[in-house]
Amino acid sequence: MEIWDLYDNKRNIIGTHIRGNQIPDNTYHLVVHVWIKNSKGQYLIAQRSKSRTQNPLLWECVGGSALKGENSLTAALREVKEEVGIDLSPDNGKLIFTEIRNDVDHIRFNDILDVWCFEYNGPVCLKQATTNEAEQIKWLYPKEILTLYQTKKLVWTLKYFFYILSKMK
Repeated sequence: MEIWDLYDNKRNIIGTHIRGNQIPDNTYHLVVHVWIKNSKGQYLIAQRSKSRTQNPLLWECVGGSALKGENSLTAALREVKEEVGIDLSPDNGKLIFTEIRNDVDHIRFNDILDVWCFEYNGPVCLKQATTNEAEQIKWLYPKEILTLYQTKKLVWTLKYFFYILSKMK
């Protein structure tokens, strides 16, 4: 059983929530997306495992929900270790975007999305991951990620990536 902190729209913790239950109106759970960038300007993306119930075999950045007691940075570091087996330094990360999401394209999210970007040039080996959430991982340039999006091979909720990228240049 996974337990999350529940927040109000000002990021104050107001309770807890058990994953799988509907989140009450006007409350939110914290979600992190992590973009890992190397010195060549490529981003590490992961293909979701074929056993995942939502979006199997589509490509995405690392991410997930913060667990009870975790802040955004702690959740980001944990998710990266779990999903792709990399120990990132918190000093190499930057919060680049945050958004409160209620309904997106008629899907209820009720979350606070924090998007992180980390610089990383070390080894990558999916065998170091502690979960089997990813089928494979690879480094891609933004143009290649855009092609995945245009061909519907990238999880659709990551469409913000291109907006953020344009603002970072």
